[in-house]
Amino acid sequence: MPTGPISSVLVANRGEIACRVFRTCRALGISTVAVYSDADAGALHVREADAAVRLPGAVPAETYLRADLVVAAALAAGADAVHPGYGFLSENAAFARAVTEAGLVWIGPPPEAIEAMASKTRAKELLGIAPLTDVTEADLPVLVKAAAGGGGRGMRIVRELADLEPELRAASAEAASAFGDGEVFVEPYVEDGRHVEVQVLADAHGTVWTLGTRDCSLQRRHQKVIEEAPAPGLPAALVDELYALSAAAAKAVGYVGAGTVEFLVADGRAHFLEMNTRLQVEHPVTEEVYGVDLVALQIAVAEGGPLPAEPPAPRGHAVEARLYAEDPAAAWAPQTGVLHRFEVPGERAAGGGAPAGGGVPGGGVRVDTGYASGDPIGVHYDPMLAKVIVHAPTRAAALRKLAHTLERAVLHGPVTNRDLLVASLRHPDVVDPERLGTGFYARHLAALTAPRPGAEHAAVAAALAEAAARAGRFGGGWRNVRAQDETRTYEARGAAYEVRYRPTRTGGHEVTAPEGVTAVSATPDRVRLEVAGVVRDFEVARDPDGVVHVGPHRLVPRPRFTDPAESRAPGSLLAPMPGTVVRIAEGLAVGDRVEAGQPLLWLEAMKMEHRVTAPASGTLTALHAAPGHQVEVGALLAVVSTEAQEDPSA
Repeated sequence: MPTGPISSVLVANRGEIACRVFRTCRALGISTVAVYSDADAGALHVREADAAVRLPGAVPAETYLRADLVVAAALAAGADAVHPGYGFLSENAAFARAVTEAGLVWIGPPPEAIEAMASKTRAKELLGIAPLTDVTEADLPVLVKAAAGGGGRGMRIVRELADLEPELRAASAEAASAFGDGEVFVEPYVEDGRHVEVQVLADAHGTVWTLGTRDCSLQRRHQKVIEEAPAPGLPAALVDELYALSAAAAKAVGYVGAGTVEFLVADGRAHFLEMNTRLQVEHPVTEEVYGVDLVALQIAVAEGGPLPAEPPAPRGHAVEARLYAEDPAAAWAPQTGVLHRFEVPGERAAGGGAPAGGGVPGGGVRVDTGYASGDPIGVHYDPMLAKVIVHAPTRAAALRKLAHTLERAVLHGPVTNRDLLVASLRHPDVVDPERLGTGFYARHLAALTAPRPGAEHAAVAAALAEAAARAGRFGGGWRNVRAQDETRTYEARGAAYEVRYRPTRTGGHEVTAPEGVTAVSATPDRVRLEVAGVVRDFEVARDPDGVVHVGPHRLVPRPRFTDPAESRAPGSLLAPMPGTVVRIAEGLAVGDRVEAGQPLLWLEAMKMEHRVTAPASGTLTALHAAPGHQVEVGALLAVVSTEAQEDPSA
């Protein structure tokens, strides 16, 4: 038990959660220490900390997963406490012991509680739930799951018995890479249930709070995308059961600190999934509803302080959306590059967070992020850019407000999931809580990633802004001899938009395609168009790589002429993202016959494995990848020649 107040905290994490903990520490008058890998040397969490210690290397196994280096960093910086954040070492009992053995305060649950609950297999055993063994056809579908960690890593759905052993090996390899523990287990897979969790907070004096429910059903690749509190539409009796089970789980292991008990709700029944012995990514929605700062309460509990007998009463509804640098239309492929501009309208000046020590939620829009305008997005870590959170009196108002906020956010740089989030928040299956389920994206992804309405007019604005910029640089205008139309083509979300226009006598432009668009005015950064009698302004910005942003639309100019250097042989398999080749399909060699969709190799990028499959049936005529190779996006990995390509007479 600590003998006095904490004065300096090292956060054994990076990015958004490190910045989040630092914000509370500043409010409490506690100094902060960051750790950083070489890849994070200029990261926002390093810039915001009072002191920072380098962990040499780039990959997590060499840096953020090295308990010895993190403890040494805390001692070197003079910290007297360690907050683990989430992910990495946050649920590692050996790390918790190493912290306390070094004379530091551990802002987390006792190591014994971590050991009892952090392993999903042991947690189920504690609650009398046995994992599946000797899986048969009758048990399918099943879910292969990592015993340690979370975030969807080391998790696979298996629908065919023949796929079980390969998926067990793949999940184990991914779990070992992400968590340093390759243990996996099998459990029944419930199709399209609701993912509901309960926030618990306990002190060392026997008080256990259950701070409401959260619904986290909107997931992709078993990772949460949109979360809300409270979980809507649950019967009161079921909520009481969830509270009772969660409190019992915490008391059974002598839990102290913040934690989350997760359930899958289907057919009116709650199925225990796991207990996360740490703060969750989605904790802000609970803070907003209950008017508390969970990090401040974690610190108070770690200092030995008691919780009040009862938690505060909840107010209203909160919804959180996770902004990722990823392309949902391309199998959720992570994206890299520079985040040239990042602004969210209505963002709180302090960056969000409930008042330290409790109080009424702050209103406005809360943004928890580890990035600022101009920061690079690399390949080594999770592609989440930020969490955007709103609080409102009702669920409908919160959904509407968050969609409106995201739609008007300025996100200039790589492809993000912003459009998907906006469309999701407005979808009937989300607006109606009775239709929520974990299968939402499996059902609706194609529609949610379809070309966005209004993109054709955004393309016109982009073309006219470019024309205005060119005229400003080189001069221009109308001539007596009628000029041919200028043509510009842009791509957005898989669709191409051709714009044709010509200069007018008055110095403006006449738009000839698409039809029905009148150019009112145009400057290099703002264009006004009239369409069907309605006038709208379009703000236009350009990234250094040529990508054009018109409001929420991200437009990629299509070159007029194809670069010969970019041509590839038919059947070329290109790296969809930068990453590391982790393995090649067993026995695969040049000359082998492969089938369309057959997995050929696996890339690891941003802590996730991505399967690269044969684009068509044919013969593998080239294989340029090998385990351990670092590849850039667009790198040639392999070539599959189809029968038509192989037969010159075809």
